[in-house]
Amino acid sequence: WSKGEQSTALATATDSGLQELSDWNARYRQKFGHVFLICASGRSAAEILGELKNRYSNRPIHELEIASQEQMKITELRLRKLFSAKTKADSTGSQYSTAVASKAEKRVGIIGQHLTAPLEGFPAKAPQVQARTRPPITTHVLDVSRGSPAAGIEVRLEMWKSSQPRPSFGGTDIGGWVLEGCSTTDRDGRSGQLMSIVDALSPGVYRISFNTGKYNPGGFFPYVSIVFEIKDTQKFEHFHVPLLLSPFSFSTYRGS
Repeated sequence: WSKGEQSTALATATDSGLQELSDWNARYRQKFGHVFLICASGRSAAEILGELKNRYSNRPIHELEIASQEQMKITELRLRKLFSAKTKADSTGSQYSTAVASKAEKRVGIIGQHLTAPLEGFPAKAPQVQARTRPPITTHVLDVSRGSPAAGIEVRLEMWKSSQPRPSFGGTDIGGWVLEGCSTTDRDGRSGQLMSIVDALSPGVYRISFNTGKYNPGGFFPYVSIVFEIKDTQKFEHFHVPLLLSPFSFSTYRGS
């Protein structure tokens, strides 16, 4: 698959262009600490080189986000190819037993629904398969002071389930938060599963907390908690709540 995706670039490349691309790849890896990622399908060698040069000036934290998005494009493209190949194989007859073929078809069906079905408005009589392939709330942590993912940070996800409708600014919240799940960030800065994979997320107020004091003993924040609310109209959406961390500052945003 990778050769096919890069066929346009290889067909339009020159010896001098390939050498320049190799030189810029080496510079990129030295600056960012990882290889240059781009969805190369349909792109010429000149386009790829131009994109590499443009992205080289990015801040490491910004470039890591772009690289993650490009990797997602590549993964989705290959899943579509896998689904298409399975469909063609089925049309010419399967060599597997009925039971094995049925299991394979179910797996491919889940992939296909994830790629093509909208997040909302599923038919009332849709098959009982989950459209999601990951929990509806996820996170990762980037250490902006080092320009790299932050590994080994403990993460907790909680939901407000008190008799009060929602926590208030300045109010007491003892006993109102219920743990949904906990994990630790991996070498890519991403946490493990913090909650069950469900199609419809329960609306309400959530809190995600990070044990930053253990990661940065000399830092200003012993821990960081982010409180956010999910409306009933958003229950089929995905919520990615990252933490951009340094010893004396942090920020966050709602991603997808």
